[in-house]
Amino acid sequence: MPTAATLMIVDDHPLLRKGLRQLIEFEDELCIVAEASGGSEALQKVDALKQQDGSEPDLIILDLNMQGMDGIETLKALRAADVSSRIVMYTVSDHDEDVVAAITAGADGFLLKDMEPEDVLEKIKQAALGKMVISDRLTEVLASALRRPHKKVNNVLASLTGRELDILKLIAKGLSNKLIARELGISDGTVKVHVKHLLKKMELKSRVEAAVWMVGEKNNATEH
Repeated sequence: MPTAATLMIVDDHPLLRKGLRQLIEFEDELCIVAEASGGSEALQKVDALKQQDGSEPDLIILDLNMQGMDGIETLKALRAADVSSRIVMYTVSDHDEDVVAAITAGADGFLLKDMEPEDVLEKIKQAALGKMVISDRLTEVLASALRRPHKKVNNVLASLTGRELDILKLIAKGLSNKLIARELGISDGTVKVHVKHLLKKMELKSRVEAAVWMVGEKNNATEH
């Protein structure tokens, strides 16, 4: 039997944490190992888990709008502390600036709190497997926001090598470096180098931005 993916929930609303816990506890492949009511506590809990058995949660579900240390500050602090867990923002906000700020700070996905419970659970499972997860409505918001400041699609794509383009297409499907490496028959490290180069060429800060950029351009091409 495969090992269950470990999760930590960070939200300042006890009722929300309880609801998510109840939803997740029915799933054998998911296991909640910690909860936190704010950013500082989240950092402490991750550190405690590291000291306990040397591991971080596989996935952190992080509220964007928290009192005190908000979700963006918490996200930045976790990444600054070299926490490599996948981090998915769970939010009521679909404002361009909030969402884009979180992407550039290192979020691995976004789920809106008004999603159906079964949809939230399915996205959490996908995130735990290493896939990027973004609510449909947020994909449109992000694509619109990220498309504005960047070069025309033809100029960007022409600057990429064939391998970089292959990797970009797989990133757009939501695959992690590990899954991309398996798909292309190359090492995780090679994928990481290619991702770094293609992000630099595209003038983007994260793989989520690249995925949303590709989705946005695809939708734009379909409309025209």
